[in-house]
Amino acid sequence: MLSEQAFFEILCDETRRRLLGLLRREGELCVCELYYALDLAQSKVSRHLSVMREAEMLSMRRAGTWIYYRINSQIPAWCDRILAQLGEVWVGSPTQQQDAARLTGMSNRPARCCA
Repeated sequence: MLSEQAFFEILCDETRRRLLGLLRREGELCVCELYYALDLAQSKVSRHLSVMREAEMLSMRRAGTWIYYRINSQIPAWCDRILAQLGEVWVGSPTQQQDAARLTGMSNRPARCCA
């Protein structure tokens, strides 16, 4: 179960907040979409996703060669409430808006068949 310590350590990192903002907005994204949207190296994004997955903040599913991430539906209610409040902040964040615009402009996004 996601601990209070792990939750706030995750939120202390800007890259992780950016990833969470996109996942909160989109619901589920593959690694390629996340590193494209953040304009960061795949290895850096994967490392942050791994930290959040190990803390049980994120869940993942594999579909062929794609790995999709989403915010774990089993996180404690208090975590979900904090993320909901942050979602209101992220709507007005220039960085979050840039990430979302880059994602929208991605031309070769993987097709979703089932989530």
